[in-house]
Amino acid sequence: MPKRSSKKKTPKDINQLAAFIVEQTTAEPEEAPREKNPNAVALGRLGGLKGGKARAEKLTAEQRKDIAQKAAQKRWQKKI
Repeated sequence: MPKRSSKKKTPKDINQLAAFIVEQTTAEPEEAPREKNPNAVALGRLGGLKGGKARAEKLTAEQRKDIAQKAAQKRWQKKI
């Protein structure tokens, strides 16, 4: 006979079994993921595509250099 597959195995200890049963009966059902509004997704993507370029155009060369140096220091910083 094939074994049943379950998410959680039932415990052997009677106290743990009781706690398991209470947890299973009182647990709230999992919510199904909501579908995204395609118009909102398109609008967010549009802003995301031009965001970095628009920011770079507003910064001076010195500001871009400072940001790049800080990013490089963080990347190469030793982890403790």
